[in-house]
Amino acid sequence: MEECKICNGNTTAITDEKKQKKYYTCLTCEYIFLDKLFYIDDKAEKKHYDKHHNTFESLGYVKMFEELIDEFVIPQTQNIKTALDFGCGEGEVLPILLEKYGVTCDRYDLFYFPEKIYENKKYDLITSTEVFEHLTNPLSMLKKLLSHVNKDGFLLLMSAFHPNDDEEFLKWWYIRDITHIGFFNLVTFEYLAQELNLKIVKHNSKNSILLKKL
Repeated sequence: MEECKICNGNTTAITDEKKQKKYYTCLTCEYIFLDKLFYIDDKAEKKHYDKHHNTFESLGYVKMFEELIDEFVIPQTQNIKTALDFGCGEGEVLPILLEKYGVTCDRYDLFYFPEKIYENKKYDLITSTEVFEHLTNPLSMLKKLLSHVNKDGFLLLMSAFHPNDDEEFLKWWYIRDITHIGFFNLVTFEYLAQELNLKIVKHNSKNSILLKKL
């Protein structure tokens, strides 16, 4: 059986008979991840992202980020002057919206803004929306991002929280995306917060969580 990618704990297998896919769910931190046999390659992943139309022309997409900022960022703006949007996508929607609130925001995206502009820099806030479900080693990336967060700075993550029930998980819309390979819930983030000296400032019990670096 595979070890958990977050806590190295024991896992149990979940088999999707319809899609002929296998997942592993951690018995400790409840992280769920796809068996690597079912990963797609970078070329197919990029092709999938190119189908997205995540720009200011997509009013629903813009509204999602406006609500995210209102709920999680605005209450902390006195402490946030600089930010990095890690995985900003082609449309740069979130960075542009943050800049309207006076936050200087750098961009990074593996496919669309590949220059690692964040190296040798630290930020008051790093946002990463709809990114961590794509990562093969989310713990390593989380530690890397935290190394670029100022003390008492913030990390804002968006990734849909999975239902902790095998039957519900296999019916969950979020796993239908072929690029989604890892799934978190609040228990997972509580474990990460304890291990990485973070404070959970706020979450919406659905898909977003704000963590503070202590």
